[in-house]
Amino acid sequence: MKLVRRSLVVCLAVLFMAPAAYAQNNVIGKSALDKAVQGRVATDQADRDAIQSLLRRADVREVAGKAGLSLDKASVAVATLEGTMLAQLAAQARQVNNDLAGGASTVVISTTTIIIVLLIVLLLVAIN
Repeated sequence: MKLVRRSLVVCLAVLFMAPAAYAQNNVIGKSALDKAVQGRVATDQADRDAIQSLLRRADVREVAGKAGLSLDKASVAVATLEGTMLAQLAAQARQVNNDLAGGASTVVISTTTIIIVLLIVLLLVAIN
């Protein structure tokens, strides 16, 4: 009877310890987590900078002024953007910045589109 009890205790101990030992292999280290967080923060900041640089352009301000849009409010709203919305707007802002830097003249429609999207984001932020 003692042998059965000991065998049962050993088996149960192994069964309870196995998942814990396996889980330790999948735990991410603090330094890796810190690095991932810093990478995400840097990416988000770079995206915000791309949008802000587009909003600071004189030709964009001119188009917004003609449309009666406030880029100052849109600029403030950029700080509240996050996730896929931030990434998408940043990609569009980079594309427009590249087109404008290259001397493209047909980019006015894209610039207006970005301004409208930013204003929609501003309205969504104001509603929430």
